Amino acid sequence: MTAVFERPAQTMTIRRAALEDIGVLLELEQLFPGDRLEKSNFKHFLTKAKADIWLVEENGETLGDAVVLYRQGFHSARLYSIIVSPKARGKGIGAKLLVHCETAAKERGCITLRLEVREDNDAAINLYRSKGYDLIGHTNDYYEDGSTALQMRKRLNKTPANLLEEPFNNQK
Repeated sequence: MTAVFERPAQTMTIRRAALEDIGVLLELEQLFPGDRLEKSNFKHFLTKAKADIWLVEENGETLGDAVVLYRQGFHSARLYSIIVSPKARGKGIGAKLLVHCETAAKERGCITLRLEVREDNDAAINLYRSKGYDLIGHTNDYYEDGSTALQMRKRLNKTPANLLEEPFNNQK
């Protein structure tokens, strides 16, 4: 699944990452304040895990990525991370990437998409709320620097279902 968005004199593409993209994924990962994925994590996600890694590109430049994880037997996907380059923020790229992740999760049969977000990341929290995510809990001391994570979830499919909740696993 690849999405193309036309803007005047520019073409933004969202595409599935491949092994040869690990270098740019690692560069983007450096934008996180901590809890960074390593080369071995990306290699595992791209080759062995039930995961999607999406890259946003515009005119040949990578502007962001998202990692979505899936678990056998569960109807919930997890947005593990989403990154937009500082020079590309404020252009709606994060929102388009999030919607793309939701669509991909629905295509895999997922009923919900859940995530954790730093409680001090107002821009991300506002984005998630604007896209219909509900706050379902929080975990103190979740990130490696001791920050609290807010747990959020969005129902992707309105069909009634008996959801098996995926267990919450601390990142530490």
